Order: sequence, then structure tokens, then C-alpha cells
Amino acid sequence: MSEDTFRSVEIERTKLGQYVVRNVRGGSIAVGTGEDGSFTPVELLLAAIGGCTAVDVDYITSRRAEPTRFSVAVTGDKIRDETGGNRMQNLRVEFTVTFPEGADGDKAREALPRSLQQSHDRLCTVSRTVELGTPVSIVEAAASPED
Repeated sequence: MSEDTFRSVEIERTKLGQYVVRNVRGGSIAVGTGEDGSFTPVELLLAAIGGCTAVDVDYITSRRAEPTRFSVAVTGDKIRDETGGNRMQNLRVEFTVTFPEGADGDKAREALPRSLQQSHDRLCTVSRTVELGTPVSIVEAAASPED
């Protein structure tokens, strides 16, 4: 892996069922079981899918006109089944985007469907990874006992 391709976050337990996720740039977000205001891991997955596509679409369309409304709703069903275990299905990313009247707004509206398709088909790393699937390795790092 090179410096250009490597991505990482670190997760630290703050108490039972509560964690803080930190990135290398200093950002952090609370993660938990959903018993408080923190995000659950499934909510973070939905946010990652929607956020990734939102960034792609925003950069493409905003070159033409600044949106007057830009919102994304991401939904899905969490299921438990005997063969596949816990997982999400019926994932849906719904964009509500409006642009101002005029030629620039018309150009942005025209670019919107294509930008959504480009994000889905090749740009959004998160949804592409989910759709294509990739193995996840879970390993135990060597830990020394506390003194």
C-alpha cells in the first residue's frame, strides 16, 4: 500500500458500548449502540454511502450552479437471516436537489442524472465497495498485560 491509497481510522472504547472514532486529520465521531445520540455502526455505513455519493454529485453539479437545496436520504432494512447473518438490504440513496432558475441552473439540472450515475457506477468508493464486495480481515494485535 502506498501513502496515496492507504486510509485508516482508530476506534477507542470510552465505556461499554461507547466508542470514539478518530481520523488522522483530528476529526472524531461518537459511535455506540443507539441508546443515546451517538451514531450506530449501521448508521455510519448509511452515512458513508450517502456522503460519498453526495460529495461526487455536489462537485460535479456545483461547477454549473450552486444548489438552493441539496439533501440526501439513505435508507435500508437491517435483517437477520440464517444463511447470511446480520446484514443490510434494500439500500436506497435518494437525492433532493434543486438549482436556481436560469441557464446555469438548467446546466446543473441537466448534469444531475449523469452525475448520480457516474457516482454509482465508478466514483463512490464506499458504495462501489459494498456492491462489489471485498473481504474483511479481522485480526488480534499482540497486547501486553497492564502493569
